[in-house]
Amino acid sequence: MTRGTNGSDAVRAWGFMVVAATILMITMGARQSMGLFVAPLDAATGLGVAGISFAMAIGQFVWGASQPVFGMVADRWGPGRVIVVGAVLMAVGSGLTTFVQGQWSLVLAVGLLIAAGAGAGSFSILYGATAQHLPPARRGFANGFINAGGSFGQFVFAPLNRTVIESFSWMHAMWMMAGAALLTAPLAYWMRGAPKATTSGDARAPDDPGLRAQLRVAARDRSYWCLHAGFLTCGFHIAFLVTHLPGEVHLCGLSTGVASTSLAIIGLANIAGSLGIGHLGNYYRMKWLLFWMYATRAVAVLIYLAATKTPATLYAFSAVLGATWLATVPPTAGITAKLFGTRYLATLFGLTLLSHQIGAFFGAWLGGIAVAETGSYVWMWWADAALALAAALVNLPIREAAPQRAEALAAT
Repeated sequence: MTRGTNGSDAVRAWGFMVVAATILMITMGARQSMGLFVAPLDAATGLGVAGISFAMAIGQFVWGASQPVFGMVADRWGPGRVIVVGAVLMAVGSGLTTFVQGQWSLVLAVGLLIAAGAGAGSFSILYGATAQHLPPARRGFANGFINAGGSFGQFVFAPLNRTVIESFSWMHAMWMMAGAALLTAPLAYWMRGAPKATTSGDARAPDDPGLRAQLRVAARDRSYWCLHAGFLTCGFHIAFLVTHLPGEVHLCGLSTGVASTSLAIIGLANIAGSLGIGHLGNYYRMKWLLFWMYATRAVAVLIYLAATKTPATLYAFSAVLGATWLATVPPTAGITAKLFGTRYLATLFGLTLLSHQIGAFFGAWLGGIAVAETGSYVWMWWADAALALAAALVNLPIREAAPQRAEALAAT
């Protein structure tokens, strides 16, 4: 990947990136289209939107909580085994969802099994595994490339699930996702092996201090906590939208096709956003990229509130949000790697994702309560805009070194 690096190393690095992007395509594609199942599950179980939203909110939290746990396992024994376990959990949870009858069986299937399985094949595991095979100047692009895989999964799974639900049933769509989850297991072969004990090229992590020592250092770092705070509000935003955008579309008197198309547009736009932000992270401070993405979200939500609700409005809104949707993930992971190196990146970034999913829990749950109590999502939109602005501002105090542009240029 850099001058003096042989071709086999470059091919191997690209191989890791492609495999990681493919795994994330499946796990994120399935997760990010779960909102399409709210209405069918309500019709089949009678649990109500608030009850189903609670189960999905539990899933948002568990997805985040599982990542530092699986990250610790991956940092110790390697990510391959973790990804296989995740494939099985996700497949079992998807299958069990077709048999649910009550609130707690839905929480078990959707809130625990599917969410934990997706967490085992998600950002912290895949970023941590790939970063150890790349020089620092290439990690921003690699994170964006992997993230684009997750966005492509949303672009594929949202219309695919809608088609299967309408042509057959929501149960057929769930079984299809179970089969897709199992496809990630053989891909784990490429991620086998224990992580490296040291990481060359990281200014602050030339040696292995041990996980406990590294966690103590991170706990005293104000910049790390700023990342947590911004990411928490990001989780609120994304979970609210991915869970309740279909409901918002219905309240606007538009068809379910508009909802699935909007979700697909978000995924497609985020491919460009992820790749673009990943590239820009090699040349600009990532905290400024985060600032502008969160600020853009706040402005987009305010404009949407004032606009007439038509399919064109939803599609334009989705395109703008999609450009920043999960594009916040590469710079957040990149700053974490800058601060602490890559040896325990799966754990440290996994903890930021836990904060992200605490926000996601409230975004999914409170959205259901809001519509059940008021018949509208208006107050949730206002809260979303305010939190997006707060997320933009909280990233400004982060201490981040300027990118090593000469190294980045030499790597091309």
